[in-house]
Amino acid sequence: MELDPLILSRIQFAFTISFHILFPSFTVGLACWIALLEALWVGTGKGIYRSLSEFWTRIFALSFGLGVVSGIVMSYQFGTNWSRWSDTVGNVLGPLIQYEVVTAFFLEAAFLGILLFGRDRVPRGIHLMAACLVALGTLLSSFWILSANSWMHTPAGFEIRDGRYFVTDWWQVVFNPSFPYRLAHMVTAMFLTTSFVVAGISAFYLLKRRHLDHAKLGLGMALGLITVLAPLQIFLGDEHGLNTLEYQPAKIAAMEGNWEGGPRAPLVLFAIPDVKAETNHLEIGIPALSSLILTHDFNGTVPGLKQFPADERPDPRIIFWTFRLMVGIGLLMLTVAAVHLVLRFRGRLFTSDWFLRVLVGCMPIGFVAILAGWFTTEIGRQPWAVYGHLRTADAVTPSLTTEAALISLLSFVVAYTIIYGAGTYYLIRLLRTGPTHIHDAPQPPEAQSPKRPLSATDQSLEAAE
Repeated sequence: MELDPLILSRIQFAFTISFHILFPSFTVGLACWIALLEALWVGTGKGIYRSLSEFWTRIFALSFGLGVVSGIVMSYQFGTNWSRWSDTVGNVLGPLIQYEVVTAFFLEAAFLGILLFGRDRVPRGIHLMAACLVALGTLLSSFWILSANSWMHTPAGFEIRDGRYFVTDWWQVVFNPSFPYRLAHMVTAMFLTTSFVVAGISAFYLLKRRHLDHAKLGLGMALGLITVLAPLQIFLGDEHGLNTLEYQPAKIAAMEGNWEGGPRAPLVLFAIPDVKAETNHLEIGIPALSSLILTHDFNGTVPGLKQFPADERPDPRIIFWTFRLMVGIGLLMLTVAAVHLVLRFRGRLFTSDWFLRVLVGCMPIGFVAILAGWFTTEIGRQPWAVYGHLRTADAVTPSLTTEAALISLLSFVVAYTIIYGAGTYYLIRLLRTGPTHIHDAPQPPEAQSPKRPLSATDQSLEAAE
């Protein structure tokens, strides 16, 4: 493979977005959980809810900051590496990205300070409102970004004039055919990712016999959500797959490793796709099962890669495996949910050390599944930047040289290694420290003296400064 500005720009964007997506994948669900803990604290007055909220707010603050930094870097690449793309589709996607700024970012910027530093300085109700609005901001951010990205997969509501895209119907642009499925699938994945992190950290504390009350509460809540969302995610994934079959059949063929297509297509469990020979080596499959999954009919007809021109097919050699990795993790999540129910009904959830160790090991699987899913969907869109209309090769900056793209890529690798290495180190330190104990039912903020002690969140953030 020859290194040219196109492939280097694709590698750089894949590198930066792979780092960036890890943080929203965690903070969207975490912000909502913090809001729930704040509501429980306000409603019950139990100090354990406030203590857990303060602990995870510190984790959220660091993760949110790292996510913002990596997100800003990505937007600059639209001009430096993908100027033809920006010029061509800017009238459509520019406003969608701006809507994220004026809704989600402004909302988070306005209330994040209250969430981080307003504890014991504002009434509890105001602090709860800030937590809820920050959580809403993270969901709005997901809404606009997924809308923009989905439009690139299933473009709608536009016309092309003089080589540029112009909006004819904003409703069709925002709510393009794949957007509802991708939004539901991705937000559920984010909540599952957060749940497995919370469950893993709580299990770690239980194994170490530390913060037992906090760990039991966190573990119970996280596993309860996993038990609901894991089967739901499998259903949503199936619905998303059916939508992809309708609008991007070549991607489905590459994901399935299916070259011939047709009725009673086998579900390929293992294979080594050979692009030149247009076949699979060492293939192991289950007859007719792919047709059943994709069409809900054993005799259903599914697409094959040979049905599409060679220059309009995605490369199956990567997404064949990333898709199976994502599905395998989904089944693992479902297994964890089932085992959790058995142990909970037997009253052994908090004392089964083997299961607690499994949960510690499962902490990163949500991140891995999201990365595998994004690699599948983005590589599966190739060779198109805007599916069926604008090729990726025509979207790169014409004046970009190989040397400039390589220097830029290597600079990002070095900078990210330093920044995120330090961030990860500090994050691990916070997780090892754990939550602090807070007594139940403290006096309302209005009844306290004007000079109040700093909360655990304030102390931690001021120490970090």
